[in-house]
Amino acid sequence: MSSTTRLTRAKRLSAALMLTLGVTAGATGSVGTAAAEPAARSAATSPYGCAADASPGHTRAELPDAEIFATDNTAVITDPGDPRLDAHLLGFACEVRGIIRAHGADPEGSSLLDGVFWSTDLQAATYERSRAFDVEAVTPEQLRTVAEIVRERFRQESVLTFDYLPASSPRATAIEVEVPGVDVTRLHDGLLADPEAREVLYGGSVTVRGGKLILVADRTDTEVVRRFVATLGADWSAAAVHYGAREFVG
Repeated sequence: MSSTTRLTRAKRLSAALMLTLGVTAGATGSVGTAAAEPAARSAATSPYGCAADASPGHTRAELPDAEIFATDNTAVITDPGDPRLDAHLLGFACEVRGIIRAHGADPEGSSLLDGVFWSTDLQAATYERSRAFDVEAVTPEQLRTVAEIVRERFRQESVLTFDYLPASSPRATAIEVEVPGVDVTRLHDGLLADPEAREVLYGGSVTVRGGKLILVADRTDTEVVRRFVATLGADWSAAAVHYGAREFVG
């Protein structure tokens, strides 16, 4: 990927969180009533009246058709001990599942994630709690529509989608890498120490259950991802690499 392409992509993402997507420009790190409200949202208050799904730790018997990475957080969080990072996002999970279903797709399980994002605007790493939603029976157009509605409803700058595809598909221009045995502190410190990884990845996530690192990048940056995984002390040979099309909707 050329430096011009990366710069253009970084400008478009602005302060949006990559895998933990959704830091809104102008938000502060203070813990106020409005900022704490998303963490307190529960399934009982969801307009869809559903029971929140379990957090399977990004473990599936087979891959879904697609995945949506999203959050309801709108604050920049720099303290790993911030209580907002304890949120389980249950009501949020219900609402997103309802949005997926209302637009003709089939919501499956979701995984609770701890994420880190490098903000080029702030020149700082931020933490965020988010969810990865598995989606079945969805077209690329439906996937984009759902992501846009989630983005608007929860006031996010960007929502990431990943459409799983065979490696041979002309649309498979991206990779999703899953690596066991990494915690969010190691991810945070690794991104701070690696400007190239920050430029390529913008961030990453770790499953709350199981400590599985999840990174999404352009396929052309596979070697950068491989090197970064090694710097975190993880074993690339244990990594699962999936191919597909990614889109930052927003």
